[in-house]
Amino acid sequence: MAGTNLIEPKATDELFLYRLSRLRAAGGRRVIRLCEGEFGITRREWGLLGLLARDDGILSSQLAERAHLDRARTSRAVSGLVAKGLVRRTVRTGDRRAVALHLTEQGQAVNAALLPRVAAINRELLSVLSASELDLLDDLLLRLQVQADAMTPDADGPKADRRRGRRARRA
Repeated sequence: MAGTNLIEPKATDELFLYRLSRLRAAGGRRVIRLCEGEFGITRREWGLLGLLARDDGILSSQLAERAHLDRARTSRAVSGLVAKGLVRRTVRTGDRRAVALHLTEQGQAVNAALLPRVAAINRELLSVLSASELDLLDDLLLRLQVQADAMTPDADGPKADRRRGRRARRA
């Protein structure tokens, strides 16, 4: 794809976000097989396990925010993790609506076993870059993340109805 213009792409496969999506898909296949095949969890569930390993006892809404997921998807994934015995919910004292999430011993063990293996996949992917290129990539990704976070979606535009393949009707 030499000569691709990231600012003014001529085709879909030249779009920066499309290329990132392809990279994530290709690089993530092994992670998905590992999570699902050996541990019986989805990549999303593993991501939530990793966040809970770092911030045990956070609320589901906080977990959704940190995972950059909507609350409904987070709730479904957490329910799956609870059903698998990897996460437990506890009601916070003083506020029965606030439910804290904790890894169970089994959840801690799954995360401890999975993290080094996914880190090895990560190292293998990045092995084609030099130390200075890795530093530059890290800086560029941070800057792009700040820019993406600053960009707000068009609140006035129509929302897609993905189940029907068309725009949702306004109420």
